[in-house]
Amino acid sequence: MTTTTNAAAFAAAQQVIPGGVDSPVRAFGSVGGTPRFMASARGAYLTDVEGAEYVDLVCSWGPMLLGHNDPRVVEAVHAAVDRGLSFGTSVEGETELARLIASRVPVERVRFVSTGTEATMTALRLARGVTGRNLIVKFAGCYHGHSDGLLAAAGSGVATQALPGSAGVTEAAASETIVVDYNDRAALGAVFAEKGERIAAVITEAVPCNMGVVEPAEGYNAFLREITRRHGALLIWDEVLTGFRATATGGWGLSGQPEGWTPDIWCFGKVIGGGMPAAALAGSEEIMNHLAPLGPVYQAGTLSGNPVAMAAGIATLGDADESVYAAVQRASDALREGVVSAFDAAGLDHSIQRAGTLFSVAFGTSERGVHDYADAQGQEVFRYAPFFQSMLEQGVYLPPSVFEAWFVSAAHDDAAIGRVLDALPAAARAAAAATPQG
Repeated sequence: MTTTTNAAAFAAAQQVIPGGVDSPVRAFGSVGGTPRFMASARGAYLTDVEGAEYVDLVCSWGPMLLGHNDPRVVEAVHAAVDRGLSFGTSVEGETELARLIASRVPVERVRFVSTGTEATMTALRLARGVTGRNLIVKFAGCYHGHSDGLLAAAGSGVATQALPGSAGVTEAAASETIVVDYNDRAALGAVFAEKGERIAAVITEAVPCNMGVVEPAEGYNAFLREITRRHGALLIWDEVLTGFRATATGGWGLSGQPEGWTPDIWCFGKVIGGGMPAAALAGSEEIMNHLAPLGPVYQAGTLSGNPVAMAAGIATLGDADESVYAAVQRASDALREGVVSAFDAAGLDHSIQRAGTLFSVAFGTSERGVHDYADAQGQEVFRYAPFFQSMLEQGVYLPPSVFEAWFVSAAHDDAAIGRVLDALPAAARAAAAATPQG
């Protein structure tokens, strides 16, 4: 029985939480209206504190590959909770989940942490420790968590709020990060020509998904692998979002796997925690053994490898078989085709970017598409708020930012997708009618 409204819940949160949220995009700043406070979830659906039900196209930003409250995951978590919430010691679940990860992608050692930010932050430290160099190269619009050196031109929530970076990041921290336009081979080549001997690593999303989905140009990721190797730098492959989500082998399955190459350090999150806080970095034995206690690169975390999180990850990744990925692909294809059909019927100029089962929409971009951060920022952003609100009113919960990917799960059956398809025409018309002022 609900005891509050979304508006009352938000007002109460604002009294004790900055902005009323613990992650900025949840505040609905770019789409307007009242943030929804969710009370429960099951399968493809969310239910808010007022009892309203929504088809969920966020899926907790990726982890709910099997769907919300999947019985297999819930049973595993309940069993883990019965044994204890945290021990501050090693547990066998860490080994089991590490082996599951290594069975999907060619890594030899895995170190668990609690968040994607921890994973990428540690990956940078490890790369600097291995190479003895200081500089890091990242791409404009790619988001790798909120550590100081990676918030420059970071896309996602930063793009949504139109912030250039973040207060509190020192010039010293920012000065060791070089930002290059995505998909621009010449720009990256020039950076390496000038500073190659000082570059420890290039960090990239396997497929950028934090300025909307942006597909790497043909051969671009292979180029990143070649230029880093040639200059003695490491390639850090951020799969926090795409890992075991875009395909069964993540974003690597879209480029590195078919092309026959691997990165040096991988970063994982989202799916490997099954909805619980868990992330990891992984790589070869040679590189990963630079981490303490074997090597000089220090990293620690009281809740790293938490037994409950490990249980959720094992259940999720262990049960994500071919049938699960086939179901997610079918749902994604049906949804994407429905979006195109509704947008075309409304005369709404757009393009669709894909990364396996993930995709995003960009308004006013049919002529050029979206190839980098400038393209993403240059779209007709003003059309998304009315589109979002129309879908929300019709019981569909979209990412509350145009700069995000859309997610489905194996639980998104024909009925759930049908509800989304029914809502799309009116929302497309609302977006088509929007003006920059309104």
